[in-house]
Amino acid sequence: MENSGRDSQIKIVNGEAGYVLEDVPHLTDYLPDLPTYQNPLQDNPAYTTVKQYFVNTDDTVAQKIVVHEDGPRGIHFRRAGPRQKVYFEPDDVYACIVTCGGLCPGLNTVIREIVCGLYHMYGVSKVIGIDGGYKGFYSKNTVPLTPKVVNDIHKRGGTILGTSRGGHDKSKIVDSIQDRGINQVFIIGGDGTQKGAAVIYEEIQRRGLKVAIAGIPKTIDNDIPVIDKSFGFDTAVEEAQRAINAAHVEAGSVENGIGVVKLMGRNSGFIAQYATLASRDVDCCLIPESPFYLEGHGGLFEFIEDRLKENGHMVIVTAEGAGQDLVTKSLQSIDQQDDSGNKLFQDVGFWLSQKIKEHFTKENKLNITLKYIDPTYMIRAVPGNASDNVYSTLLAHSAVHGAMAGFTGFTVGPVNGRHSYIPFKRINEKQNKVIITDRMWARLLSSTNQPSFMNPNVAATTRVNKDEEPTTDIGNLKDTNQ
Repeated sequence: MENSGRDSQIKIVNGEAGYVLEDVPHLTDYLPDLPTYQNPLQDNPAYTTVKQYFVNTDDTVAQKIVVHEDGPRGIHFRRAGPRQKVYFEPDDVYACIVTCGGLCPGLNTVIREIVCGLYHMYGVSKVIGIDGGYKGFYSKNTVPLTPKVVNDIHKRGGTILGTSRGGHDKSKIVDSIQDRGINQVFIIGGDGTQKGAAVIYEEIQRRGLKVAIAGIPKTIDNDIPVIDKSFGFDTAVEEAQRAINAAHVEAGSVENGIGVVKLMGRNSGFIAQYATLASRDVDCCLIPESPFYLEGHGGLFEFIEDRLKENGHMVIVTAEGAGQDLVTKSLQSIDQQDDSGNKLFQDVGFWLSQKIKEHFTKENKLNITLKYIDPTYMIRAVPGNASDNVYSTLLAHSAVHGAMAGFTGFTVGPVNGRHSYIPFKRINEKQNKVIITDRMWARLLSSTNQPSFMNPNVAATTRVNKDEEPTTDIGNLKDTNQ
């Protein structure tokens, strides 16, 4: 292999047959004379039965698992796991953990397993938590973390370290890291947090500090690209079933009952999609990736009326980011942002409920009874389920192995089922979205029998020329993952 390109966040290695490794930075990229040490795992009694202690140095994971016979081998990422040589002696490690952004099931599990992984696998005893997100680096006290302190925190929701949005003052953060003598930083957060981690890494590199920066991607919406899924997502889908079931019971108990459930999903509708597919009680699922309209032929109001006449009740699930263009136009709201720069959305569930009530009252067509359920904060605040607890453990251990091996400026996650080290740049360049031209969305449409809302006005959106096929003028139908 030959190193053909390098910048501060990503190293490109090209091989034969179109093989491309998008590698993560290493401390030796800017500190070339660092000593190495034997990995303590080989003397750990718990690992004596393991046939292969360490992953091979050239093990990589393919991003694209389905390939054609004559196609290139494509992009790969470095496989996560313990290395034979480490770049930190356990007694010299001073690690810190910070959680940022919104709450998510599994946060405490990740914290616990970073602490326990460092202690039990590598013999690291000096670990602290940063209180209150990025701002805590320079404005709040730290929390000492030991296996005893974190023993049962995975049974609780939220984060024992506290969290906040914003606070990306890189100079103050790196000053604090340098002044405290911290040399491993584990950052748990979503896309905004990982962008902040990338900036912190660059400043660490610029100052030439021996500090490993490791990210653990957190977003309940599952909108982190590259990785298979984000922790907390399975729990969110499972908990969403309770709200959908309640809406279904309420709607089915009265004549012309309608249950409206709003679920998380600012820009990506994965929770709404998977909860709908899992429940089988949903009649209509609305997500940000699929524009919809209310009035006219094929619109939502017409579908509601038809479904009520057919079944006598119905359940609508909407992601929080669905229909925001309609809500904004209706309410003439002013754009506002939170401390992380995220746009503050209007409550589409409440707005939709009011619009449905107004329509049927005005038209006097049906006497409906509508119940609106918003379980957002109940879902966010629960502890992770069994699946997410195991997954969070693997994420934490992968991050620990990477930091001890001297990798830095990376985030961890499974790619086609194999945990990998991924450059921050790849995680931050775009968001993962539901592809509404994919078979999974087709399965949902088949399950709910809802309209696709792809042609609100055939005359206005379909252009037919003599030499062209008909084209639908809906901008959001573009496959965002291509």
